[in-house]
Amino acid sequence: QVQLVESGGGLVQPGGSLRLSCAASGFTVSNYSIKWYHQVPGKERQLVAYVTSLGTTWHTDSVKDRFAISRDNARNTVYLQMNSLKPEDTGAYYCSVYNVRSLGMDYWGQGTLVTVSP
Repeated sequence: QVQLVESGGGLVQPGGSLRLSCAASGFTVSNYSIKWYHQVPGKERQLVAYVTSLGTTWHTDSVKDRFAISRDNARNTVYLQMNSLKPEDTGAYYCSVYNVRSLGMDYWGQGTLVTVSP
């Protein structure tokens, strides 16, 4: 049973920090690329960061100097450390994995909500 569970969201002031977690079950995260997405209501879901099976990381330009994706293989969990948060970072954050068990589809978690506000 493949499952992704995001957690760690909440209300934070501008300039604050949060660490989001993506806990995986039913597969090993180190064998796949894991991605973090951000979505504002009414807008398209946007890729924020990913970590590949080889450990290579990528972050979109708007968060490159503030966010950091990481992976804890022992916990089978991927994190998104978010620093220097801005109001524009507000929204739902989702993690996803593609093609587990060669099914050619994405798996998504339920999302965790981040609100950056004074």
